[in-house]
Amino acid sequence: MEDTNRDAGDEATSNSPGAITKIRNYRRWGSLHLIKDRIVVGLFVTVLAMDQISKLVVKSNLALYESWPEQGFFRITHGTNTGTAFGLLPNQTTFLIFASIVAIGFIIYLYGSQDKPHFPIRVAIGLQLGGAFGNLIDRLWAGAVVDFIDVGPWPIFNLADSSIVVGITILIVVFTFSRDGEKQAHIEEPSPDIVGLQDTRPNSKHE
Repeated sequence: MEDTNRDAGDEATSNSPGAITKIRNYRRWGSLHLIKDRIVVGLFVTVLAMDQISKLVVKSNLALYESWPEQGFFRITHGTNTGTAFGLLPNQTTFLIFASIVAIGFIIYLYGSQDKPHFPIRVAIGLQLGGAFGNLIDRLWAGAVVDFIDVGPWPIFNLADSSIVVGITILIVVFTFSRDGEKQAHIEEPSPDIVGLQDTRPNSKHE
């Protein structure tokens, strides 16, 4: 009888939220697994290559501040940017280099902190890493980022900026919906105390 109670207690302990959390922690991939993730690495290489090649093509064919076509809502304009995406924080190259390195480290940490990351998270991280490295290379090499996508009144940007913004948007959507799902599941899940009372309630048929 005592062994049975002990087994039941062990089973209850293993099914407790704290124990489940610990088990999940052991399943985490870790940051080093990122280099083996084909989706993350594939997107990272693709975004980085497209970003650097597109910037090289623009610099080779357009003079600084030259646009093609000269008029229109959408143009290719050769510009430079010493600030962040879309021209924010100009002339802050040293700070932005440091900030980019910190951001890359955080992205890698975020990947490693997840239980086997879902496909959208892996896509978002691959996009962000490719974009972050693309702009970081420009800042280290030339002290400024090459921008060329000129859309209407919007500040000129590049493929790396677009990749970063899309990646951030995906993460916001994924984590927002995942939290809403967890809250809904918590609301619908009956309280353990109520379940226990239901199990121990006398059956009126046997009275």
